[in-house]
Formats: sequence, structure tokens, C-alpha cells
Amino acid sequence: MLLFLLQHASLKPWQHDVLSIIRVEAYYFAPQGQTKIMNEGWASYWHNTIMTHDMLDPSEFICYADHHSGTMAMSPQRLNPYKLGIELFRDIEERWDKGQFGPEWEQCDDIHKRETWDRNLGLGREKIFEVRRIHNDVTFIDTFLTPEFCAKYKLFSFAYDDATDYYEIASRHIEEIKQQLLHNLTNHGRPFIDVVDGNYKNRGELYLQHRYAGVELKLDYAQDCLANLQRIWSRPVHIETVVDDAPTVLSYDGETHETQSK
Repeated sequence: MLLFLLQHASLKPWQHDVLSIIRVEAYYFAPQGQTKIMNEGWASYWHNTIMTHDMLDPSEFICYADHHSGTMAMSPQRLNPYKLGIELFRDIEERWDKGQFGPEWEQCDDIHKRETWDRNLGLGREKIFEVRRIHNDVTFIDTFLTPEFCAKYKLFSFAYDDATDYYEIASRHIEEIKQQLLHNLTNHGRPFIDVVDGNYKNRGELYLQHRYAGVELKLDYAQDCLANLQRIWSRPVHIETVVDDAPTVLSYDGETHETQSK
């Protein structure tokens, strides 16, 4: 979007410079956005390991534990990347220490045997360094979020219930939990928006399309974005999306917002 504006919008030199800086900065921070859960989990893992093994006097443990628990606290309203990251790294370390991986482990359906499985391989520390080196958040979650992990930490997917006007538990199935997490992580949880036409209706208007994948745009946020885009483009701006499960076009001409069924 920013590249299209830089190449085609009627910008003053200072406006071009500002948009260029924003675009370059976004690309600079993109890799960090792709590893947020891993970064926070890794930092928390080593912070806790160093503090509890080497740094603290016994009299300081309670104070440290109080601060650390605040960082790790979970909320029904949002995912805590520190907590999810550190517990996944700990789970991977424990599984590879005990040999809980590979075909034999995957094919074992004896619950008691799985609960007591311990080959004493001691490969956990080596494994988490390998994971840190080659994975991002999406592959990290997709590869290592197991049914046992979800059950242990009571993970669930949630959805908005129109009848109760409240977000409620929608599923405890591992694949649905994983898919919701992966969906939220893809593109940093932001919608995909494409430029369709920079001369819509042969009037120099900008026409965009939202790649709808089951999650609707926040209308107030979308309208604010359209207003800012219109200010930069200097002509009416439209975006094709889905509102209340119906194909819809949101428009802004510089003065008035319009919503039309497509």
C-alpha cells in the first residue's frame, strides 16, 4: 500500500520522505514481529534460569517471584506471549530430555506409558537452541503446540456470541486452538489489503480489496484508515470487504463515509 502511494500519489517531497521512512521502518521491524512469542519466551526462560540458579540470595526469591508472576500472568482477554513462549520452550526441553518425540512416541496410545515415558536422553537444552535458531512464531506454534500442552495450560479458542453479547469459549480441540493462534499470528494479526484500481470508474479514485478470511474489519478503524488514505490520495477511496457476512464497499470522499452492499 505504501509503495503504491509513493509511486502514484501526488505527494509533496516531505510527504514522500515521511511515507518512505515509515515503510522502511516497517520492514526493519517485521522480523521481530514474526518472532515475538519466541523472543519474549526465550528472554523469560533465560532471565528466570539465571536469576533462580545463580543470582538471587534466598531472601530475594519472594520479591523476584512476585515480579516474575506478574509478567507471566494470563488474561481471558489476550494472549500473553511471555507465558506461552516460556512454557513452550520448557515443554520442548522436558520432552527432548525424556525422549518424548519420534515415531515410537507418536504411535504410543497407552496413557500411563506416555505419562511415565522417560528415556533420560538429556537433549532438551540442545533442542531449544535448535528451535530458536530455525523457527518463527508460526512454525513454532504449528510444530510444538501439542494436545498435552493445551490440556495442561487449559488453552481454548474463543468467539463472540451475539446472543449473550460476550466472548465465550468456542472449542477446546487442538486443531481449532492452533488455527486461531496461527491466524492471529499471520501478517501480525493484521488484515491483508490489496490495491485493485488506482483509477476506479476512470475518475482517479482508489479501490482496495480486503482478503476476507472469516474475520471482519473493525469498522471504526477502517473508516479512520480510509480518511487518512483519502487525505494522501486526494480523491475518494473505497474498500471492498465483508460486513455482517455480506459483501460490502466502504467509501470516503473527504467529507462523508458511505457503506453500500456490493
